[in-house]
Amino acid sequence: MANNWNIPAWLEKEVRERDAVCVYCGNEFLPHKESAKASVSWEHIINDAKIVTRENIALCCRGCNASKGQKQLSVWLQTAYCKERGITPESVAPIVKQAIKNGQ
Repeated sequence: MANNWNIPAWLEKEVRERDAVCVYCGNEFLPHKESAKASVSWEHIINDAKIVTRENIALCCRGCNASKGQKQLSVWLQTAYCKERGITPESVAPIVKQAIKNGQ
């Protein structure tokens, strides 16, 4: 059974187990009722919804997802949002570091 993002169930399970906190800022996810910004959202690290792989699908908080939007990862990491929160190429989750290494 696929979800709204056409992520297969096996991949959704794998990603949920891997990404227990935001892959960008490292914060724990909160229930949407407590904080919309800190609630969980699906992320395509490379902004292409057709790339549905374990290397490109991740979980991040809505705050980071909204800030990143359609920006390329390397561009977004230079923004004031990331600087204010201490989000750097070194501080992100391994899945994101791999995307950076691959030229994103």
